[in-house]
Amino acid sequence: MSFFNRYLKRFLLTSVLVSNILFINGVRGAESVSTDNSMGPIVVVTNSKNTVNEMNKKELIDLFMGKYAAFSNGKQATPIDIGEDAELKAMFYKELVGLPLARVNAYWSRLKFSGRAKPPIVEQAIDDVQLRLQEDESAVAYVYESSVTNEMKVVYRFD
Repeated sequence: MSFFNRYLKRFLLTSVLVSNILFINGVRGAESVSTDNSMGPIVVVTNSKNTVNEMNKKELIDLFMGKYAAFSNGKQATPIDIGEDAELKAMFYKELVGLPLARVNAYWSRLKFSGRAKPPIVEQAIDDVQLRLQEDESAVAYVYESSVTNEMKVVYRFD
């Protein structure tokens, strides 16, 4: 067996193993997500100084799924994901694209591997997201409506 074939075989086995691990972790994460919406509805927010006042669902899909990296006015956008609150993240992506978090994670695994798109930046907690939104006018994130502060501007509400 040539060096190339051994390398290719090892690469394919590693890819399958990583995909399975991501899928299993995604399924476990999705299973642990409650549909209880005790923190209120989810809203999409930006820095209060951002000139964008409103966004539609297609624009959000384009930003959070890596198709575009700018707001509709052409200014740079920095989508933010929340790392620790898997329930909020799962509810957001379910509302946004209708997919469970496992499928969204698999989508990003494929895109990251191909190098075609850059995933949203991950902030670990709501407090980190709030701080990021205060400091970065290009930041756009999803939070529970009860977490909105005076430094944030709501640009989209899920019905």
